[in-house]
Amino acid sequence: MPRSAKKLARLHRVRTLQLDQVRAAEVQAQARVTQEFQLRERIAGLAANVAPATTGEGFAATLMAAAHYRDRLHQSAHAAERRVEVAEQGLEQARAATREARRDQSAIEKLIAREQTEAALKALRALEELPPAGKNRHDLC
Repeated sequence: MPRSAKKLARLHRVRTLQLDQVRAAEVQAQARVTQEFQLRERIAGLAANVAPATTGEGFAATLMAAAHYRDRLHQSAHAAERRVEVAEQGLEQARAATREARRDQSAIEKLIAREQTEAALKALRALEELPPAGKNRHDLC
């Protein structure tokens, strides 16, 4: 194996490892987006379910408590929305990194294919330059 072929094989292994790591990071970013989206939906569901009890004494206190909890849940919902946006930005960055790593790996694969093609052509040229094989000892039968 020529020196450049060894070097290309080593680079291909490194690029493959890097691509696998970047893909894993992209999967984690996708999971984070999903998790943050689910959290946002749970908070929105809780905010919708907070309703004051309309009967009995202390209706004003119940109404104030419900308003307080609803306000806190809306604040949490806004924070969750920001976290979803940040997670989506992280996912886009991870996807861009995956595309770049895939592009790097395919470039190395093209170089390896070119190296193999050149080696095959060199072997064919060497075969063409060989002297002819021995003479035929027998006449046609």
